[in-house]
Amino acid sequence: MSFTFKQIDHVQLAAPRGSEDEARKFFIDALGFEELEKPEALKKNGGVWFERGEIQIHIGVEEPFNPARKAHPALEINGLKELMKHLDQQEIDYKQDDKLPGADRIYVADPFGNRIEILEWQ
Repeated sequence: MSFTFKQIDHVQLAAPRGSEDEARKFFIDALGFEELEKPEALKKNGGVWFERGEIQIHIGVEEPFNPARKAHPALEINGLKELMKHLDQQEIDYKQDDKLPGADRIYVADPFGNRIEILEWQ
């Protein structure tokens, strides 16, 4: 084949209409992302985009809305224990998991019930 994939450009998670402020509180306040300006032509669709480092997460409106409880993005981090302390302070629940050899990881749900894996390789 004469084509190559370079990287994942972004991950999109679904949310109900009108939930942009909840998304901002979670992704900005709890996870430290910054909001990205959506292109003018896409603003009418609702939703909101976030970025931290090389990672972009787009929140898109889906009706009817059903959270992704199994399919999920996995975000690699340095400082998982510090993030866990921060999530505790923010009163955001997460589940620790030790089933992946060589990694410490947690699962957290965004405000809409979408599953997000966060892991740190040892």
